[in-house]
Amino acid sequence: MARAHREVLTLQLGHYANCVGTHWWNAQDAALCGDSQAKQRDPEICHDVMFRVGVSASGKETYTPRLILMDLKGSLNSLSQEGSMSLFADDKAEEKASQVDTWQGIVTTHQEEPYETNPFLQDLTKLEQGDRLNNTILTPRSSAEALSLSRPHGEASNTSRKVYRLEGHVRVWSDYLRLHLHPKTVLTVHQYQHEGSSDRLEAFSQGSSLLDDPTYLEELEDRLHFFVEECDNLQGFQVLCDFHNGFSGVGAKVAEILHDEYPGKGIFTFGTSPVVHAEKSPVKEVYRLLNRVLGTVALSNHSSLFCPLSLVGGLGRRPGPPPFFPHMLYDASLNYHSSAVLATALENLSIPYRLHQSLLTMGQLADGLNFSGRKVVTAWGSMPFPIQQSGSLAEALHNIQEKAPWQPLSCVQQAESQCFAQSVVLRGIRRESLSSFHHRGPYPPSMYQTQEELLEEFLHSLYPETLSASHVVHSPFQVRPPFPQFFSPDINQSGFLIEQAPNPPATVASIPVLTALQSSSVLQGTLHALHDEVSKLDVRRWASYFTSGLEQEDYLETLQELRTLAQCYKGSIGLTEVAEDSD
Repeated sequence: MARAHREVLTLQLGHYANCVGTHWWNAQDAALCGDSQAKQRDPEICHDVMFRVGVSASGKETYTPRLILMDLKGSLNSLSQEGSMSLFADDKAEEKASQVDTWQGIVTTHQEEPYETNPFLQDLTKLEQGDRLNNTILTPRSSAEALSLSRPHGEASNTSRKVYRLEGHVRVWSDYLRLHLHPKTVLTVHQYQHEGSSDRLEAFSQGSSLLDDPTYLEELEDRLHFFVEECDNLQGFQVLCDFHNGFSGVGAKVAEILHDEYPGKGIFTFGTSPVVHAEKSPVKEVYRLLNRVLGTVALSNHSSLFCPLSLVGGLGRRPGPPPFFPHMLYDASLNYHSSAVLATALENLSIPYRLHQSLLTMGQLADGLNFSGRKVVTAWGSMPFPIQQSGSLAEALHNIQEKAPWQPLSCVQQAESQCFAQSVVLRGIRRESLSSFHHRGPYPPSMYQTQEELLEEFLHSLYPETLSASHVVHSPFQVRPPFPQFFSPDINQSGFLIEQAPNPPATVASIPVLTALQSSSVLQGTLHALHDEVSKLDVRRWASYFTSGLEQEDYLETLQELRTLAQCYKGSIGLTEVAEDSD
């Protein structure tokens, strides 16, 4: 009997969430091959967990993300509402041909100017048109595989890949989407505008009341039922949600619907936020602060786990600087760059419940991290993970010294803290022979038979009292167009450290990545700081924020819930004073 795939449905809510999600889906698409043996060639990650096999009305086989995304009017640009310019084009043509035109009057056609596409989309379109002219069955993998521009099998080992510098050409997330979407995926909110001085979705209560509109609620439920009902063994939902604007309210409402309609299923919610916002007025800063407060409480209430996902160092109005990655020269002010960093981490963090050989589900992973009311977790990452081209994992861990090897990705500052539980994933490490790993401290040297054992012992040396679940995956994170080439010249094409940088620098094709999802006492200080800052606001000065339906009593109750949530993360290393001081 065939083994069930333990399917996951993903929802992306908001523009920056879709920026992160686009890089994420691009990375998964890059890991697939352009033939029917794709899944057999990747023995570790089961792509059917997040992708679905289907057939279009014209008989074409499709392989598209199991995804529902919401964004505002003006955010799609060259992308059609159906999610593809060519994959389902024949379906649209047949539908149009079957319609009978009975109108006898004058017909006036109004056509917008076509959106100017960037070089990447131009090349993608040419490849797709070539496949259509040749009557080739176009899957989401065929054109994407061609864009890798690798030499044919059997030629020289070095590869020639076209590099796209899209930093000045990306306005919205669809400008770098490399795969096709199902017609049920895209849900556009026409009530609000993506850019402009008016009709903005900027308050939590605006978003939560949006799904009170039967039109949007019925559309969402129709798409939910479509994707869920075709699953044989649905394990849960991944929700990427902007929690700095009104989509925090949309996400809270969506999480509540999922919690009520699909009890027992895992719900992992990631609150996404960019580093730089287009509007920097004091009023907008307070709006974003209130949205994060309301979103954190509501999303954690209705989710199995809630993880803020951002490169800003804090949840308040004056966050710290973005994290520094020694071998990644990214520009945090560009959404195209910052969302790529977060997508790299997200791809790694989700691996434990997407493996072929693992029976771990989203619900089981959540149960290991969210005990004692700790539903908020933090994400950490090392990208690329620093390891020499000819080195071993044991040597790389030795070089890290006695500190955690990652940087924060969840609006928290790296500080002394107590980790209660964690899920750690290391990928992209070759299957090399293992040498002895000598611990510093009271642990004796020993031999390890597998890299998993080595990683587990290293984590135990850093967190001796922490429940740690670790996974080692040998396939690296694929860096293919249009992922930005923002890496330092001291890493090679495979993402390993080299002593002498080549001239010109290598085009990076893949990197090793280490990530952790932690329940940690560092959240006590972060959540208390958020509570203290918003408690000092005189809400009478911000009456405009409450005009869209938020009641004062509900707001005050949320503040109390935030305070209670922060107290769940009391540690034993000098952090309990924070709660006492705020009294």
